[in-house]
Amino acid sequence: MKKSIIIGAVVLTASSFLALGAAIDEVKSAIKSLADKPNYSWISKTETAGQQGRFGGPTEGKTEKDGFTYLKMTRGDQTTEAIIKGEKVVVKTQDGAWQEPPQLGAGGQGGRGAFLGRILRNFKAPAAQAEDLVKAAKEIKKEGDAYVCDLTEEGARQFLMFGGRGGGNQPQASNVKGNAKFWVKDGILSKYEYRVQGTITFNNNDVNIDRTTTVEIKDVGTTKVTVPDEAKQKLQ
Repeated sequence: MKKSIIIGAVVLTASSFLALGAAIDEVKSAIKSLADKPNYSWISKTETAGQQGRFGGPTEGKTEKDGFTYLKMTRGDQTTEAIIKGEKVVVKTQDGAWQEPPQLGAGGQGGRGAFLGRILRNFKAPAAQAEDLVKAAKEIKKEGDAYVCDLTEEGARQFLMFGGRGGGNQPQASNVKGNAKFWVKDGILSKYEYRVQGTITFNNNDVNIDRTTTVEIKDVGTTKVTVPDEAKQKLQ
């Protein structure tokens, strides 16, 4: 009897590992299928507990493989349009011109414009961002119609800090944790969501963050990215 129980436990454990392996392979394949498409659009929404309007609001995006990415970010009553190609970024000013976003000033400061510039320079389109989430996953398993995972502390920190690592006079993060969910339709990533929590310390001030971002992908293969000539010239 004991031998049968042990054998059953071994089989169950092996099956569990196989299921976990299949889950991560399915998510990776869905992400790769999206990345291989010539273009796609998406809309992402971010909710930050206790700080509505600061980081919240939708971001609409369009991207083409090895080409341009267009972003329209709405935060409260402010809307920012940006175009990215490779490591170069331009934003649309109030007078309609396109220019590079401001850099961080001395001591890591520089106001909202510099903060926005940091987000844009660290920006990744959904396929690349989802790939980073998978790399940061402890393990992925299937629950209902979604694939779910907890994130490693270091992985969650990267998403909490918008891709920055801190250091020097830069903000620092502690008590960090996170999780993610992925949805797949017809073999392609169709939606994902991640939640990160932690305490950000800057200039001796602590801010508790609880932020959830949801990204829904659409118009795969039929998206068109229109880029003004002025923006193209500055992105060359």
